[in-house]
Amino acid sequence: MNDTSEVKLHFLDYWRVIRVRWAILVITFCLVLATAGVTCFFLPRQFYSRVVMEVKPDDNGIDVFGGGEAFRPSRDPNLQPTQFQIIQSKEILYPVIDNLKLVETWSGQEGGNILPKEEAYNRLLGQMKLNTVRNTDLIEIGVFSTDRAEAASIANTVAVVYQTVRRDDQLQIRDAALAQLREEVIAEHKKVDSTQLKMQTIRDRDKIVDPNPESFELNQNTAQNIVNADETRYNELKSRITELKAQLEQTSKLKPEEFMVALPSLDIQDPTISKVLPQLQETTSEDARLLNSGLGENHPRIKALRAQKEVFSKQLSDAIAGVRNSLNIKLGVAEASLPELKTKMEQVKAGLNAANNLSQEYINVKSDYLKSKRVLEEAERRLSTQMVQLKMTVVPAKIWEKAEPAVYPAKPYVLRIMGVAIFIGLFFGVMLAFFIEYLDTSVKTLDDVEHYLKAPVLAVIPKGITSLFKIQGDTADAEAYRILRTNIEFNSRNPNAKTMTLVSGGPGEGKSTTLNNLAVTYAKGGYNVLIVDADLRRPSQHTFFDVDYEVGLTDVLTGARSLEECIIQTSLPNLSFLPSGNLPDDAVGILNSQSMIDLIAAVRNHYDLIFFDSPPILGVSDAAILASEVDIAIMVVQYRRFPRSMLQRVKGAVENVGGHLLGIVLNNVETKHDSSYQYYTQYYDYYTPDAERRKRKPALHGVAGNSAAEPLQPGDY
Repeated sequence: MNDTSEVKLHFLDYWRVIRVRWAILVITFCLVLATAGVTCFFLPRQFYSRVVMEVKPDDNGIDVFGGGEAFRPSRDPNLQPTQFQIIQSKEILYPVIDNLKLVETWSGQEGGNILPKEEAYNRLLGQMKLNTVRNTDLIEIGVFSTDRAEAASIANTVAVVYQTVRRDDQLQIRDAALAQLREEVIAEHKKVDSTQLKMQTIRDRDKIVDPNPESFELNQNTAQNIVNADETRYNELKSRITELKAQLEQTSKLKPEEFMVALPSLDIQDPTISKVLPQLQETTSEDARLLNSGLGENHPRIKALRAQKEVFSKQLSDAIAGVRNSLNIKLGVAEASLPELKTKMEQVKAGLNAANNLSQEYINVKSDYLKSKRVLEEAERRLSTQMVQLKMTVVPAKIWEKAEPAVYPAKPYVLRIMGVAIFIGLFFGVMLAFFIEYLDTSVKTLDDVEHYLKAPVLAVIPKGITSLFKIQGDTADAEAYRILRTNIEFNSRNPNAKTMTLVSGGPGEGKSTTLNNLAVTYAKGGYNVLIVDADLRRPSQHTFFDVDYEVGLTDVLTGARSLEECIIQTSLPNLSFLPSGNLPDDAVGILNSQSMIDLIAAVRNHYDLIFFDSPPILGVSDAAILASEVDIAIMVVQYRRFPRSMLQRVKGAVENVGGHLLGIVLNNVETKHDSSYQYYTQYYDYYTPDAERRKRKPALHGVAGNSAAEPLQPGDY
């Protein structure tokens, strides 16, 4: 539970720092944003053009070693990265530079100095951007340039040069493979001729009769298989002739409308009959339907249907005649092939007996010959196939989309730059705010005051409070001073303490305003109060009462006037004011005199409380003198202004002269930026009576009654 509270406290501290230092954050953010905007404005506008290409793997189409189809992987993951490197190589980009004369063009842009080709290559490489289209073989070749036409021209030229180089490389590979294939065919030709000559020599020498010299069927089993196969074919052919005769006889008996039903059973397939016969039947049915509906023989629709019916009838008759003619032709071919097959079968049987007389040497040579011949035939087939394929266009890279001049510039990326600038501005703004907060050693919290100054905080005065003397009635701002008054009463250990001063380290901390408002609060509480403006060099108390300060404290101390003549009764009952008076040139240390001691003793007998306004204690010695002569000294510290070391010196200055420092007033606190102080001020309005309550029941101020009460007598404090 404690850990959670601590984390929450830390987060609130961070948020407090941001709220307090919001101006630094905003300034840093605006500076970064403005810098990014100015940078974007002055950056050159670059146009982007791209070419979309399809890149295919290298395929020369040559199967040199006869292993079947050339191996082609379904997809090579390294294809596109490899082609990217090839596109960016000098073998591709140097021709692009030469074709477009980029050296001359860019040299003119550089003030006429001849640009080295290597530098032009690096510049072109920097302008290019290659991308892949996911899950495809497409790539994008993009080019940036300040000239929109140049960007499109370079992109198109790079694509064309790359396409040409890829095609030329594959053609060279094909030519080399084809030459190797031709050499293989020539070598096999020589081997076949050699074995054929040797086989002929052995056959002539041994007077061998080989009825089938171009076949491996040299043994009796093989020859017998051939005989069996020929007999099977002979019998199948005879069966086929019988079947054709039966089909021809049956088709001659069928009517046209019976053809479509009989075709599947006769195993005859004719698409024309299958198509025309249903149309003829449909036309006949429609003719009968129209006649039954009352139409006459001479009706146009009847005539049109009958004309169409005649066309279908003729088409059907022609198709049936064609089927019959086809059956006659097939029958004639089969009958003509039967004697030839019978003759061949008899020759094979005769050769079966002659094969037994072949020598083993002849068989071996014949086997080598037939094997070499088969290899030669396969090589010639591959050579013929590759010759045909070479006539086809080689397209290893295809351009699908040519580059065109861009309409709008692509660079700088304004939105991206500004987005990054927003992030950087916020980041550095927050970091700078925390860094300044880290370097700031001023008093920020009540804990800082109590820790570093070792003194209690008597009150927290919010920012924006003005003089209470000029405000009619009660306000919420007075509650802060009533709290201060209460804390002074309870923290004062001397019941006879009547004189007090408020000290500060430097000017502008609100010391005089705090003293005046505190005195007004005491006066409204029924105390008989005197304000003495002892800041002789820069008096300010007279401005709260709109009176002159020409006559006052200095006149009393120099004996020029009496105390009664100089004290002014203000419009607020129980509140009197002694102005500073003009400071004589020869009376700089007038406060450090017996006259000042006598004045303090005199006013103690006539007033309940006497407030002495003093100059800053670190700048003028008068404040230290007053702190030593009065009963109570209260230190006013402005929120987030002076470093802690300076405030410690202020406290030390009071204590060094023997002054009694009662406590600290934290002044001019920005409560809306620091939520930790809102607990001290958010209930001020709670105790402020409204107008209706003041009419019904007068509010009491302090312990001595309302403002109309009689002032306290000396000694009652």
